[in-house]
Amino acid sequence: MINPKYTVESLNQLGANNMGSHIGMEFTEIGEDFLCAKMPVDHRTTQPFGLLHGGASCVLAETLGSVGSLCYVDEEKYSVVGVEINANHLRSAKSGFVYGKATLLHGGKKLHVWDIKITNEEGKLICISRLTVAVLPKGA
Repeated sequence: MINPKYTVESLNQLGANNMGSHIGMEFTEIGEDFLCAKMPVDHRTTQPFGLLHGGASCVLAETLGSVGSLCYVDEEKYSVVGVEINANHLRSAKSGFVYGKATLLHGGKKLHVWDIKITNEEGKLICISRLTVAVLPKGA
């Protein structure tokens, strides 16, 4: 169950002054088993040929899944860390925004598995990713 202390506003504050804010990422929606964010396709997130950089898509995906896991655990007792990510880049994007939605596939005591879909402004699939997050007891 998601900790009710987390809101879109609190997650955007959590993302300030780190990788997420550096690339212009903004959380937009939080639900019982999902988390959404958007990211601009601009000079911060494109590769030299003007296309969305695959690494930027991975940053969006990993941030969504890791922060999603944080929302599920008692952060005084546990830490969460991404341990494996894969991504299939299916279509390019040159401008505008891309939108990521991370959906929890498995929310176990030790591992969380997230499915992350990134789409363009027309709703076309840009990237599909899967992230495994370890749930670690603090002080272990």
